[in-house]
Amino acid sequence: QVRLVESGGGLVQPGGSLRLSCEASGSIYSINTVGWFRQTPGKQRELVANISDVGVTKYADSLKGRFTIGRDNVASVWLQINDLETEDTAVYFCAASRLRLGRDVNDYDYWGQGTQVTVSL
Repeated sequence: QVRLVESGGGLVQPGGSLRLSCEASGSIYSINTVGWFRQTPGKQRELVANISDVGVTKYADSLKGRFTIGRDNVASVWLQINDLETEDTAVYFCAASRLRLGRDVNDYDYWGQGTQVTVSL
């Protein structure tokens, strides 16, 4: 079992930046990939970016450039968001997968509770 805890969300003005963090505990060595997803009310959860155990990264095509995913160690993954836009307002979820660089929510075995990001004046 793997437990994921997100942090770093909050209220930020357009053009600002945030760094979200995801801390994993438990059977972390069973995990290949950690991904960040986001969801807004009434919409499906969408992949923002993911990173494999050896550091290979993938990003959603529509979000390249402002988002950067990285990891400090096997249990700590972050998501840097720059030039935030109001459309980035969402709950951001960290998820872990035993598969390599899966892009679908069904590829992920464990999920955090999410952290709210609100971009507003």
